[in-house]
Amino acid sequence: MRIPLMAAAAAVAVRLVFLTPVVAAQEIPSIPPTKESVCPDNNPVPLLACARERAKTFKAPRTRDGKPDFSGFWGGTQAPHENLEAHPRTPDDNGGPSFIVDPADGKVPMRAWAEVKRRENRAKYIDQNAQCFQSGVPRHLYMGQYQWLQTPTRLVQLSEETNAYRNIILDARPHLGRDLVLWQGDSRGRWEGDALVVVTKNQVGRGWLDQQGRFVTDAATVTERFTMFDPNSILWEITIDDPLVYTRPFTMASALRRNLRADFEIWEESCYEGESNTNSLRNLGYRTYPGFSAKEAQVAKDAFERAAAAGSSK
Repeated sequence: MRIPLMAAAAAVAVRLVFLTPVVAAQEIPSIPPTKESVCPDNNPVPLLACARERAKTFKAPRTRDGKPDFSGFWGGTQAPHENLEAHPRTPDDNGGPSFIVDPADGKVPMRAWAEVKRRENRAKYIDQNAQCFQSGVPRHLYMGQYQWLQTPTRLVQLSEETNAYRNIILDARPHLGRDLVLWQGDSRGRWEGDALVVVTKNQVGRGWLDQQGRFVTDAATVTERFTMFDPNSILWEITIDDPLVYTRPFTMASALRRNLRADFEIWEESCYEGESNTNSLRNLGYRTYPGFSAKEAQVAKDAFERAAAAGSSK
């Protein structure tokens, strides 16, 4: 989409207002101090190696039913919200290393057609967070502060962002039918030793993974592992599998750190779906992202590959 110069400058200003992560009213950092952690480095690659090793011998606090107790307030890094890959600091981004630990090059393994779609998303559509829609999984945990409430049958993750929460079912019931899709998806958790493994399906396919327009379809499967490796730190590993969009599953890693402030509480961010302030973006030609289903992805992939094959034969 081509925009006149003055409009383009206005678009940048608007994106700064609406797409930069909001700082909570209490001025809590996006990730609590880590100097007391056994693995203080938040860079994903060294963090992953250190946390996996420490988790082998760490004895997590227990709930009454004997499971690791994840209850409390947790915070994470905002870097992947901006860009899953390594990116510099700019007026709109805080900068950060790649969130991706597999593949080892830290690059998202997008199919060629999907990379074209990603660029189109970035050029034409409004990020769902700017419109106060739900973030989806795993983006729900990329930013801000969270309160986790744990029972034997579920783990609920409350968020300051857009009234969002996740309800992770732990009682072994099956996933919902494929026809029922949700912004936050359908999450089912199981314990593997002291690690909580959560599989999420049935996402609506209207959310991006980051502000760069990376996306998943409604057929995506997201698998997370939550492993406590010291009293105030959780290793969070995420594998995304959406074979029509990505050439292979890819894995990301981050740390969630406990907020130890005695007076801390979750404050609601005042935001609601259809936020009227996005009219500024609409006036510049941006539109609500309509989502992308697996059926649409298959059609787009086939068309792209046919066109590429025809071009190479000339």
